Amino acid sequence: MANKLATSLLAACFAAAVLLALAAPAVLAGDPDMLQDICVADYKSLQGPLRVNGFPCKPEANVTADDFFFGGLATAADVYTGNPTGSAVTAADVSAVPGLNTLRVSMARTDYAPWGGVSAPHAHPRATEILFVAEGTLEVGFVATAAGAGGGGRLFTRTVNKGEVFVFPRGLLHFQRSVGAAPAVAISAFDSQMPGTQAAAAALFGAAPPLPTDVLARAFQTDAGVVDGIKSNFSPPK
Repeated sequence: MANKLATSLLAACFAAAVLLALAAPAVLAGDPDMLQDICVADYKSLQGPLRVNGFPCKPEANVTADDFFFGGLATAADVYTGNPTGSAVTAADVSAVPGLNTLRVSMARTDYAPWGGVSAPHAHPRATEILFVAEGTLEVGFVATAAGAGGGGRLFTRTVNKGEVFVFPRGLLHFQRSVGAAPAVAISAFDSQMPGTQAAAAALFGAAPPLPTDVLARAFQTDAGVVDGIKSNFSPPK
């Protein structure tokens, strides 16, 4: 199992290298271009009133190799205990790897329960995602922007097997669902140090303060009682 995971992670590193190549031109970059060799995030120096597009830089004399290391992607997450979606994400972004600060890339591992573990519709506002299936089989898809006002967007969907890759364009709603008898694992690479994730359901029904019930009822062409029932399943962010 360890050898399989190592092989999968090597392939994922290749995917990350592809993203680096794609992100090289400034016009394609999700994050601002770096102005120095390294700018390791200093999590302890956030007292200033202004922080734009990243963290302050740690003094280079205090930087160590561990600032560029993260071992979390080697460990499977629990997708069963108190988990209604049957999936869990382990992020290797700038909040976990301070050395990623200003480097415009990050990765994540997603674990899925067999037969239906789902990464529910969500979007990454600051990054394109390239997903590599390390184990199992996933049904994936994204919805392109509607051509006309009020129309529904086009769904691009297919099955992705172990060893295959799928791309989700920046900012578009997308999903993944396990469709095999074995647990699935995917490794994603992003062209941003902090891609951001906006889950569609939580954004609409779990916002704080809440979106007006009548607005959602009209949008979903249903009644207020249904909307309030859905809202009760979501805890607003703290």
